[in-house]
Amino acid sequence: MSETNSTEIEPLKKITATVYMCQVLSFALAGAPLLVGVAINFWKRKEVEGTWLESHFNWQIQTVWMALAGFALSGLLFDFGIGMYLIVPTVLLLIYRIVIGWTALNLDKPVREHLG
Repeated sequence: MSETNSTEIEPLKKITATVYMCQVLSFALAGAPLLVGVAINFWKRKEVEGTWLESHFNWQIQTVWMALAGFALSGLLFDFGIGMYLIVPTVLLLIYRIVIGWTALNLDKPVREHLG
């Protein structure tokens, strides 16, 4: 796919924004949209290969894995009194990754390029 062809990129950019919105909605809807978003990533992954949006899909998938690992570990350690201390950084990491990714998307840049 040609990276300069905006008629091909624009629908994929909307899908990428939808996944970021799913990640945001996961705060209000107990995480289910997070799983819907990552399912969209895997379903549409081939379509973004070779474009700058591929970095966003990879970023979004990594975000979900990090969040799931953080929440799972927090749940396992909750009875020991440490779980709450793991939830906070996990939520902050999730917020950080959504903000960084969505900002880069709005600038029409790959995530890594936006980071530095």
